[in-house]
Amino acid sequence: MSATIDTDAALDRFLQLTAIPGPSGKEKAVAAEIVRQLEAAGADSSAIQFDDAHRRTRMSGEVGNLIVHLPGTVEGPTTLLTAHMDTVPVCVGSQPTVDGEYVYSAADGTGLGADNRAGCAALLTAACELLSGNQPYPPLVLCWFVQEEIGLEGSRNMNAQLIGPHHRAINFDGGTVEKLTIGAIGGERMTIDVQGIASHAGVAPEQGASAIVMASEAIASLHRDGWLGYVRRPQGGEGRSNIGVFQGGDATNVVTPHVHLRAEARSHDPEVRTAIVSAIRDAFESAAAEVQNADGQGGRITFSSHVDYEAFCLDEQGPSVSAAQAAVSAVGREPLLNISNGGLDANWMFRHGIQAVTLGCGQRNVHTADERLCIPDYLDACRIATAVASGQTP
Repeated sequence: MSATIDTDAALDRFLQLTAIPGPSGKEKAVAAEIVRQLEAAGADSSAIQFDDAHRRTRMSGEVGNLIVHLPGTVEGPTTLLTAHMDTVPVCVGSQPTVDGEYVYSAADGTGLGADNRAGCAALLTAACELLSGNQPYPPLVLCWFVQEEIGLEGSRNMNAQLIGPHHRAINFDGGTVEKLTIGAIGGERMTIDVQGIASHAGVAPEQGASAIVMASEAIASLHRDGWLGYVRRPQGGEGRSNIGVFQGGDATNVVTPHVHLRAEARSHDPEVRTAIVSAIRDAFESAAAEVQNADGQGGRITFSSHVDYEAFCLDEQGPSVSAAQAAVSAVGREPLLNISNGGLDANWMFRHGIQAVTLGCGQRNVHTADERLCIPDYLDACRIATAVASGQTP
C-alpha cells in the first residue's frame, strides 16, 4: 500500500520552489523557502543546519548544503533522503504553469527547473506529511545539496559527519520514477594547452609550427587508435571520451601559436578511465614534439586533469535498493535497476560512505526550454519519499 499524501499541497510546493531563481552557487533563496516551510510544518529550528561545502567548491556559493534531522516519533532505522537545489541557467526566470497532467514554464526560452526542484519538493512533502502527525515515523535525515549542475560540487564537498549514521538512503533527481539507478560511471575532465611557434603565414610559414596542426595530429591518432568516442580495449574494459572544446587562432595570416582544448573520459572501470587520460596526454605530447618548423623546433603542451566523480555500484540486495524497490512497487510501478553513464550526487555520496539509490521525479526534457514535469509521476515520487521516510518499506 502506498503512502497517502495531500496531492494539492505537494503540487503547490513544487510550483512555489520552481518559481524561485536558484542556479548553481545561488541557492540561498531556495534554501530559505524550504526552511520556512519546514518550520511552518513544525520542525524545530535546532534541527536545521547548513554545512560549509560552499567554502570548498570550485565556484564560491551563497550557502552550503541544507541538512535537517527529524528525531521521529518511534524507534527504527534512520532514513536519509537527498536532492539538489540548483538548476541550470536556462531555468532562471521560470514561470511554472499547470497544463493538464504536466507543468511547463510559460516564459519564452526558459526551462522549467523540474530538475531538480521536483526532487526538492518531494523531500519537503515527505517531511511535512510526517510532521503533520498523521503517521508515526522513525528518525529521518534530509539533505538538499548545492551546486550539483556544475560538477556535483555540493555532494563532493559535503560534511558527511553532519549526516550521521543511517540505514538506507534515497536520492531524488531527474528521470522516471520506476528507474532505480544503483550505480554510475566515473568521470575525469582534462584541460590541454598546445603551444606552437608563431610566424607570418605568407612571408615565412616554414618558421612556424602550428598548434592547430599539432592538436589535429593528436586527435587524428586518438581516433585512429580507438581512444575517442566509445572506447573498447582489446584486453578488456570499455569507456567513453570526447574532446568537446577546441579554441585557437585569430588571424589567417599567422601560423597559430596556441590552442586550448577541453576533454573528458568516462568509464565504470577506474583503470580504463586512467588509461584513456594517459593515451590522450601521450598523443598530444607526441604530436607537439613531432610537428616542427624548418629549424627543427617543435611545440609543447600543458596538461591537467581533474576527477569529477568515481564510479560505484550498489549491492542489489542492500537496504537502500530493497527499500526503493518496495516503495516503487507500492505505487503500482515495476522497479527497473539501472547503471548510469552520467555522474550523480550518489557518486560522491558513495565516496563519503553513503549508499544511495537514485530515483527520478517525472522530469522530461531536462536542461532545455522544453522541460516538463509529469504531475502523476511527481506525485508518485512524493508518495515513495513519504513511504520510505515513514518506515513503511523494509
